[in-house]
Order: sequence, then C-alpha cells, then structure tokens
Amino acid sequence: MLLPRIKQPSDLKTLSVDELASLSEEIRKFLIEKLSVTGGHLASNLGVVELTVALHYCYNSPKDKMIFDVGHQAYVHKILTGRMERFDTLRQKDGLCGFVKRSESEHDVWEAGHSSTSLSAAMGMALARDLKGEDNKVIALIGDGALTGGMAFEALNHIGHEGKNLMVILNDNEMSIAPNVGAMHNYLSKIRSDRHYLRAKDEVEQILKKIPAIGGKLAKSAGRMKDSLKYMMVPGVLFEELGFTYLGPVDGHDLSKLIDTFNQADNVSGPVMVHVITTKGKGYKPAEADSYKWHGISPYKMESGQVLKAVGNPMYTEVFGQTLIELAREDERIVAVTPAMPGGSGLIPFSKVFPDRMIDVGIAEQHAATLCAALAMEGMKPVYAVYSTFMQRAYDQIVHDICRHNANVMFAIDRAGFVGADGETHHGVFDVAFMRHIPNLVMMMPKDENELRHMMKTALEYNDGPIAYRYPRVNVPGVPLDEELHAIPIGKWEYLRKGEQYAVISCGPMLQVAGEAADTMKREGFQVGVINARFLKPLDEEMLRELAQQRMKLIVLEEASEAGSLGSAVLEFYAREGVHDMHVHLMGIPDIFVEHGSIKEQRAQVGLTAEAVIAELRKMAAQPTFGYGRSV
Repeated sequence: MLLPRIKQPSDLKTLSVDELASLSEEIRKFLIEKLSVTGGHLASNLGVVELTVALHYCYNSPKDKMIFDVGHQAYVHKILTGRMERFDTLRQKDGLCGFVKRSESEHDVWEAGHSSTSLSAAMGMALARDLKGEDNKVIALIGDGALTGGMAFEALNHIGHEGKNLMVILNDNEMSIAPNVGAMHNYLSKIRSDRHYLRAKDEVEQILKKIPAIGGKLAKSAGRMKDSLKYMMVPGVLFEELGFTYLGPVDGHDLSKLIDTFNQADNVSGPVMVHVITTKGKGYKPAEADSYKWHGISPYKMESGQVLKAVGNPMYTEVFGQTLIELAREDERIVAVTPAMPGGSGLIPFSKVFPDRMIDVGIAEQHAATLCAALAMEGMKPVYAVYSTFMQRAYDQIVHDICRHNANVMFAIDRAGFVGADGETHHGVFDVAFMRHIPNLVMMMPKDENELRHMMKTALEYNDGPIAYRYPRVNVPGVPLDEELHAIPIGKWEYLRKGEQYAVISCGPMLQVAGEAADTMKREGFQVGVINARFLKPLDEEMLRELAQQRMKLIVLEEASEAGSLGSAVLEFYAREGVHDMHVHLMGIPDIFVEHGSIKEQRAQVGLTAEAVIAELRKMAAQPTFGYGRSV
C-alpha cells in the first residue's frame, strides 16, 4: 500500500510514474469507500485523481499556489496534504470541510463555494508574487462548466492582457471545447511549448525584417501564414487570441502525458492554458453512468451504488417543481430559467413536459436575471429558479434590470436558511436582508408545502412587479394539499395561535420551533401567540399596530441574518410609527459565518431552537410590562 506513506506532497516525488498510477487507484478506492458513509462530491473528485497527483508531483505546494475553482473537487488534494485520517469527519460539524478551507491547511490557498473565481484569484496571486519579487508558480484548476461564468471570461481577458506567468488547467469533463486532431495536434502543442522553437521563431522574424525593402513584408506574410495554420490546426485558438499558449487536449488520466505537459508548460513565458480531458466518476461505474446524480451524493451502498435516502416526505424543491408543471399547463406564458441547476432546483420533470419553456443558461446568474427581466417585459411569466446563495451573484441585475424596471419576474428562491453539510458558502441566510430594501419587490415564505403552492399561484396572478417566494432545504411537513389553488392577499399575515402579552413572529420552518416553545409555555400558564409572517415584504402593518395597541411583548424568530432581515423590518416600522416602548427581541443569525454540520447543529449553534425561545420568553415574563406611549 502506497497511500499510508503519503503524509505530505513531497512524498510523491520519491515515486515512479508506475507507482503514481498505483497510488491513484488506491486514492480512488479510498474515496469510494469513505464517501459511501459520509456522502459528498464523489464524481468530480474521482475525475481529477491523476490530475491532482500529477500537480503535486510536479509542483511544490504550498510555495506553488494551487487554486481549485469552487473547491468541491479538492478531496484528492486534501488526501495528499495530510488530511487522509480525518476523512471520516467530512462535512460534519468540526470535521473536514467539503470545500477548500484556508484554516485547515497551509496548502489551501484559496477557498470558494461559488464557481468561476479561480482565475481572478490566480491573477491576484501572480501580481502579488511579481510585486514581491518571488518566483513561485501559480496554477488555477477550473472546469468547463465554471468557464461559462462571466467572471471567468473577465479574468481570462485580464490575464491575457497582462501576460503574467501562470497556468490555467481547463478540466474538461463534459464536452470538448475542440476536437483532438491527433498526431499533428500533439506535435504542434509540443513544439509551441519548446523554448528552442520559441527562440528560433523570434530570431527568424528579426532576420526577415532586416532584409532591405522586402523584409517587413516577408515578416508580415510569415505571420499571416502562421496565423492561418494556427486557425486550421490549433483547437485552442480562442485562448491563443486571448494571449495564452494553449496545450492540449491531454488525457487527464494518463500520468505520463500530464507530467510531460506540465514540464512543457514550465518552458513557456506568459500565461498557459492546459486543456485536460477527464471522465467524471472515473473508476466507479454508477458514477460514470450518471455523473450528474453522483456529483453531490448522500451515503450509498458501495457495492451496488444504491443511494441510502431517509424515508420521509418530499423536499420543498420537489413540491415546487410539480406545482410549476401544474401552473404551466394552465398558463403558457410561464418560462423556467435556471443558472446550471435544473436538477437541484427541481426542474428536470418540468423540462421533460415543457422542453421549449425550460432555459438553462449555465453558470451565469447575472445573465439569467437580466434575461428574466426582458422575458417579463415581452409579456412572458419567467420563473427564476435559483439557490439563495447563488442569487447573491445577481444582486446588481436584480436591482438594476428587474426591480428598477418593475419587471414581473417570479423568483423561486431555493435553499433559504441553513443548508447543512455544504456550510457557510451555501447557506441561504442573506437574501431577505439584501432584497427586502429594493423598491417594487414582494417577498414571501411559506409555513408548509400547501402554502408554498398557494404562494406560487399568488405570484402567477400578481402583475404589479417582481415577486419572490423562498423555501428551505428540508422535507415538507406533510400537510394535506388543497385541490384548488388561490392567491393570498399581498402583505397579510395570519395568527396560527392567539396569545396574551406574548407573541412570536416567524416564518418558514421556524414556525414549528415557535409552536413548540408556545406549547411548553402554555403548560407553565402563559398564552404565547404564534404569527405566520408569510410576507417578508410588505409587512402586515395593520397587525403590527394591533400588537402595539395590545402591549404585546414580541420575539421575531427567523433563520436569516439578524441584521437587515424581518426583525429589522419590524423595528423600522415601529420607529417610523413613533412607537418607542415596544418590547421586540430579535432572534436570528448573528454577525458570523456558520460552518458546516447538520442543520439541527447549525440552528443550535446560533440559538434558533425551542429551548432558546422558551428561555427568552421566561426572561420576558420576569420583566415589568412596558407602558404604551402613543396610539397607533
């Protein structure tokens, strides 16, 4: 066994290429075994085993900076950098992060949970290196999917313009950007990276220019001939025109070719693009057969590939997808738009029923938002289905192109609240704060799946501007579904139970927490009201005035950032009304990033539990009742 001997990347350098191949197979088996218990990103990591081994064999981490786009494909990197023994804790509280994590290791130089950031990071590190007079390598690994992100193109343009020494590895595991043209292509890749060739080319051009009268013309003709040949024979001409030296495509599972290519790249001055072809899920048949399903997977039976899913009610995502099909059958204006998440957003069934009305724009959240604005302006009913965490990337377009135009776009915001094992980069806890202050926008959150369906109907019938409904990454409660859908009056909350002196204002899954706290307090002789604040914007101002008149002590309980979300909105309302003697206690997510773990553990960490609400209600009961300063 070679794997137990690898404690740090330098240990690889003592191995032969054949031994590196054996080590790669051991790593593959290790990943398949460990992830069958913990779950995680399997297919993407199986696809980069040899690539990561070759990188650490050729370069010297952490001096040489290896930047993994997104970071979900860095499990092999973690294994090779001394974290193998911690893999039983992957994606668990206080365990290994499922993404690159700077606090975990000096070898983790860049962390991100969103795609298309690696090239900008690489450029920044290359600039810093040169300004400091250092000589390390900078290497960015980006997938072909992430390359669709606009930020990646911005970085490519800048890198090519500046001409800094850095290497971009394009991990192509879905489709080739260009066909492999065989021996001629491999030959061109090799000679274009050879330092003797590059020097000879420059010398020939200089000699031609010195020939009297015709030298300049000959040099220009030679240049045009070279460009013509390049366009005919070099598949990476796009990158060449952007200022990169293009090498590839290279078999990403052939260690000898990878090592040779990296050695060639080191002979090139300026930015280099190495195009590597890999197979997602390589070495595990279930993952190879369905790499999408096995991209992020829950625990499974290693031998059969059977996924071990807990028996229970469907997720909110599934209810959204099925309800959208029902509504789209009634209204042909409905168009679903998603930025590369048709499966995660529950739209695969919709795409099969309405293939012409399903638009997947790739990893391009900003484009998706502006596209929806234009669709709405032309009389369509676009549904922008997006994870809360990814919608952050389209903030400017939401403000400038959707809300400013008052475009009738429907936002289906998935993964609202904590998301569990994916951790701090994927929590949907900021969207309320960054959306509720934008003019023209209506924002809702349902207490259960039945209310979600009615909210979707509400959004469809609403014609006065953008409207959003957000829902969590949890199983639905399992309530009965109404056969007929109806619109909910905009801005109207509801009492789930009436109270005396005390009330908890909440929405979504936190209503269950509020209900549990109210049950306990009832046994202690306190009648605590529970209010479903299903409209986060606009607020139910009439109910808030009634609560003030009744001298109610309030808790605003929400699984969102305490700063700027529903609780802030309630306080702002009372401030505008001149009500200064209300007791309003906020219980939300404090000013921290909450790391990976289970959703239950994450809620406990920040005090979003029934026990915490009970403790606060008891504290309120021990305090004197406030007077009421003015009528409202």
